Order: sequence, then structure tokens, then C-alpha cells
Amino acid sequence: MNMDFIEALSEIEREKGIAKELLIDAIEAAMISSYKRNFNTASNVRVDINRQTGVIRVYARKTVMEDVLDVRLEISLHAAREINRNYQLNDIVEIEVTPRDFGRIAAQTAKQVVTQRIREAERGLIYNAFIEKEEDIVTGIVQRQDQRNVYIDLGKVEAVLPLTEMMPNEKFKHLERVKAYITKVENTTKGPQIILSRTHPGLLKRLFELEVPEIFDGVVEIRSVAREAGFRSKIAVHSRNPEVDPVGSCVGPKGLRVQTIVNELRGEKIDIVRWMESVEEYVANALSPSKVLEVTVFEKEKMARVIVPDYQLSLAIGIKGQNARLAAKLTGWKIDIKSETQAEQEFGRPRTSTGEMHQDSVSID
Repeated sequence: MNMDFIEALSEIEREKGIAKELLIDAIEAAMISSYKRNFNTASNVRVDINRQTGVIRVYARKTVMEDVLDVRLEISLHAAREINRNYQLNDIVEIEVTPRDFGRIAAQTAKQVVTQRIREAERGLIYNAFIEKEEDIVTGIVQRQDQRNVYIDLGKVEAVLPLTEMMPNEKFKHLERVKAYITKVENTTKGPQIILSRTHPGLLKRLFELEVPEIFDGVVEIRSVAREAGFRSKIAVHSRNPEVDPVGSCVGPKGLRVQTIVNELRGEKIDIVRWMESVEEYVANALSPSKVLEVTVFEKEKMARVIVPDYQLSLAIGIKGQNARLAAKLTGWKIDIKSETQAEQEFGRPRTSTGEMHQDSVSID
């Protein structure tokens, strides 16, 4: 070790952000193990690296005892006072025991420690960079796939997209660019592990934030998202500015904004509805594209009974109940859907032709 080594540590400190003092402390600790291993000793030793010159010295640390039982760990009071007459019982005496060829071992140990610390520091930087992106969208390149995961290159790290987090029938080609949602960032012994999803409702929300300037600027707010990935989604939006149409903003000119999102989600249908403070109006909007005649709210049960035209019943419920299920998720209310005929039979409600409730929503296929 010499001045070049100390200068190299200073360079690492500048480039990698790893404090030189921390590196030297780690090297000293590792050299103690190397010394004991290479020189077959159980002595209590200390390694010291001169911070200016890089010179390394090894010191055996011995406790001053009246009766010496282990010469590797203890020294008599008489012998200690031959070194320095001020030593007392139970003091620690340090005796230099630096081996003649210890420089080679020290250099090898230092290289291993520095390499390891640089690797740990780089992993730490990557972890810190991606923990800030948790619950956000990233774009990566598909590298490979096995029976459980697709591996996505994010530049500095390879992320994992479990097959269970992919949309039904979704397949990727090698080197294809893909957007995904970061659900979890973990710091493991092998480095940062980043878990992605293509099915999470957060992906839909972030895509709208990217595509709709009014949402990004905070003028339009996403109040709720309900999603059955790969099939259909509903998103409720509200405008803080009465002059800005939240639904129209999300659709965009000629539907370009929402169509970009539909294409990214491989044709997933999206219903954009206006969030309303009135539960009746909100539930009616959430059942888009079905038309609604009447909504009755039962606050105690947190349930809404909805009456739709007879010819709209199947559309309101949706295939396998999908439309009603998504509307319930979106609003947070249980929804009981009845046709006009069913309402008349069950509740004695007279059939009406007074028209449908006003609904503010749009469905994109």
C-alpha cells in the first residue's frame, strides 16, 4: 500500500460517493480476518492504515495480567513495563507484528473490499432511485421469459414482471418496449428487486396522468379507478375548474388521448365517467354505457337500487355481471339493478316513460 492507493480511494469517493474513511475502516476490518486466516493465529490484533501514506501496520493487542495464561492474548506486567513503565494491570498493550509479506495479502484484501463496497453502493443508488418510483410507471425492454416471469431491462437494473401480473393472452416479443407499473421495490442481498404489474389499477391511473395534461396539471382529478385488466375498466374524474369538462379532457381531440391508452392496454375497454357528489348521479354515471331511469339510495346499507329500461337490463349488468361489478367497485356502493318490469312487479312501481336520468360518461372500445 502507498500514496497511490490512498489517492485511488479519494477518486472512488468523488466518483461513487463512498466516503474514503468508511472504505479504510472496512479494509482494516477485513485485513484482521485475513491476517488471522493466513498466519494461523487467534491473537487479538488491530490493523492500522495511515491515512496520508497508506502504510499498513498490524498490532497484537494484549491485556496486562499478573499471571499469564495465554501468551497470544496476555502479557505480564514486567514485560509490559519493559515497553512502557506506565502500564498497569488490565491495560491493553499494542505490539507491532506486521509480517514481512503482509503487503501482498493486504492488497488483495483491499481490492476485494473496495469492489464489494462499490457494488453495494451502486446497488444502494439503484434502490434509492427506484424506491422513489414505487407506484409509478416505467418503460423497459423485454429481455427474456421463463415459466413464471418476464424480465424487463430498465437500464440500470432488470425488473420482474410475473406472468400473474400480465393481462390475459398478453404476450411480448424479445426487445419489445413495454410500460409497466412498479408495485414493489425490495433491497435484497442480491441487489434491488423490482416487481412490475400490467394489471394493477394504478397503471391505468398513471397512463391517464401521462396522456391528459389537465390531470397532470391538477385541473382534472381522478377520483376512483376500477379495473378488470384486459377486459374493461372504469375511471371517475372530476374537474376543479367548472369551465373544464373532465370527461372530454380525458377523451381528447377525436378520442386520441384515450385511444392511446386503449392501445397500450391491448384493446381494454374504458368507461370514463364524471364523478358526482350526488350518489344517485354518480351511480347512474358509473353504469355507463347503460341508460338509467332511477336510482334510490339506502344510506344505512350503503346500497343503491337502480331501475333501467327493460331493453337495457343486460347491458347494465354486463357480461357475467362485469359492468355492475365495476360500477360497484368504482363507487364503493352495492348496486341492485332492476328492469322497469321487475320494479313494477316487486315494488308496485308504476312503469314510466318520463325519460332517462342525465348521465355524463363515455365508453371507449
